[in-house]
Amino acid sequence: MVVRTSSSPSTLTPSTAAAALDALREAAPLTQCITNAVVTNFTANALLALGAAPAMCDIPGEAGMFAGISSGVLVNLGTPTSEQRDAAREAVTAGTPWVLDPVAVGALPVRTALAHELLEHRPAIIRGNASEILALGGAGAGGRGVDATDSAEDALDAARSLAIRTGGTVAVSGETDLIVDATRTARVTGGSALLTKVTGGGCALGAAMASLLAVAPAFDAASAASAIWAVASERAASRTGGPGSFAVAFLDELAAIQPADLDGRVRVDTEVAR
Repeated sequence: MVVRTSSSPSTLTPSTAAAALDALREAAPLTQCITNAVVTNFTANALLALGAAPAMCDIPGEAGMFAGISSGVLVNLGTPTSEQRDAAREAVTAGTPWVLDPVAVGALPVRTALAHELLEHRPAIIRGNASEILALGGAGAGGRGVDATDSAEDALDAARSLAIRTGGTVAVSGETDLIVDATRTARVTGGSALLTKVTGGGCALGAAMASLLAVAPAFDAASAASAIWAVASERAASRTGGPGSFAVAFLDELAAIQPADLDGRVRVDTEVAR
């Protein structure tokens, strides 16, 4: 159970999301992505458009070494082959801040066991849909494959529990995104439903969070990435007619978005657990 202690929501002040985007473009952080085979190209292009430097290094024997020279690491469990599982185990021990994307956890046994194993290495950010977060937190059985069957608000308590357990931040994607740590909840509204019609929209979001970990604390990195995705997807949807053109326009909008465009998009409540 959580109790809100702030009298009213506040935005991150000064504009932390804007500052994080500005810092990312200045640093162009090297971001290692151990991610699923379906989304590697889209994820790499999204990071390039945003201003980061992606590297899809997922070979055992190299993954841990590469994680040590990277600024942020994504471990996405979408297609957890035996090689990727071993690569992930190497990467998360390198000491680089990392993001866990527990794709379809709860619904399928191999990735579920691996996700729980990796949790012991304390990801800076866990990013998933509501059903994945509920399952990872032991409060649900997962969704329908990669699709959520729960709302983000349903997963708030599970997200808080995971954040306390890992000492990190949990980002729950949904109609309103929730970003949760031990004492705060950020809500990011907006975005386009067309993101759900493009393979890799959510996976690339996790990669963006990993990139932003190079320049911002975990809570701010997750909040900034969610705000960027909301603004860019809205703008892309406003000038396209379907998912094909949207995917191209979304990459263009990631490249065009300015820090000032994110002002006021992230609302934060301070809360305490009971």
